[in-house]
Amino acid sequence: MDETEVKEYRWEGGYEKTWEEVKEDEGGNVEWSVKEIIEKSKRLLATRQPNVRLGMMRHLFVIVDSSNSMVEKDLKPTRQLCTYKLLQDFIQDYFDQNPISQLGLITTRNSSAERISELSGNRKYHLEELKKTFGDFNYCNGLMSVQNSLEIALSVMKMLPSHTSKEILIIGSSLSSCDPGEINTSIEMLKTHNIRVSMIHLAAEVRMFRHLCNETKGKHNVIVDDVHFKHILWSLVEPVPLPNSVDASCVKMGFPQELEQKPPFTTCSCHLAEGGKLNAKGFFCPQCNSKYCELPVECKCCGLILVSSLHLARSLHHLVPIKPFIKIELEEGSSAYCYGCRKRIKVPAENVYFCESCKKHYCDGCDIYVHNTLHVCPGCAVKRDEKR
Repeated sequence: MDETEVKEYRWEGGYEKTWEEVKEDEGGNVEWSVKEIIEKSKRLLATRQPNVRLGMMRHLFVIVDSSNSMVEKDLKPTRQLCTYKLLQDFIQDYFDQNPISQLGLITTRNSSAERISELSGNRKYHLEELKKTFGDFNYCNGLMSVQNSLEIALSVMKMLPSHTSKEILIIGSSLSSCDPGEINTSIEMLKTHNIRVSMIHLAAEVRMFRHLCNETKGKHNVIVDDVHFKHILWSLVEPVPLPNSVDASCVKMGFPQELEQKPPFTTCSCHLAEGGKLNAKGFFCPQCNSKYCELPVECKCCGLILVSSLHLARSLHHLVPIKPFIKIELEEGSSAYCYGCRKRIKVPAENVYFCESCKKHYCDGCDIYVHNTLHVCPGCAVKRDEKR
């Protein structure tokens, strides 16, 4: 559904007896019930709908609030340091799950905005720039400006091809925004260029921010604590469905091999402006023969997207998700061994999951790991190799 449903607030909804979800066992303990609720929340990340058109080539700008409100200590040790640590993990997870996508960083403070890193697929570059700016204790100052930040991101994203997924993630802490003009004008421009804006607020919900997310088909969340913050960030790692208005098109890519260059040595094109060191090895563009030190990257000379076959395969696993394993009930006293970790599953203290394709059993931890991280059933992979 393209239209976003407006949910009721907690105080507007009906009377809920949430404590009834927690049940006691024969001994009066609730540990197993709490564990079941936690595992259920983790499995929500592994449930994907098949046959959904996803944006595999994502261009994401992360706008980080760097105003005075980030020095508050409701998140330990402060909002700034908590956000800094979680953003480091988010950047790593983003490129692990989206190896052919790009990311950029924007900070907003003193009623203005600054692009601290360009759209790039180099995670080391983003982590270094994030450490130089947001890792400084005295960096956060002044007021946040959402409109100035959106205008900077919009100036870059409106030039991107239409087949890519264009997204903006705002991590906000301030309850106000010091903008130079009408925010609705910027919202209309975002809708025109199919740019989806999502927001994670660290304090409370602001009507303008929710309106911005609803109009651009994004998500708006308010965190409870640092664990909830991390959970929301992880939910934004996977690619989002594309709207029907986005055209599908073929994308030309190059698959260079790492070669060793004979003297005279040259520097790579990605660090040419920084005065990079001369090296012999590198990945050479098959179209213009430019050298790069790592993949994936977009060639600065001819614009060809350079990737490896592994990057492409890791991106396509979102399109063909693994079927959920079936939870089975075994008789008390029977034994089952997990095919993933090779450990014995204690029945009935632990749950047993069954893969219908390869007929193998898995424990709780391996089930979540296979669906959220590995994206390949070990039993099915071994079965395919045996057929060959």
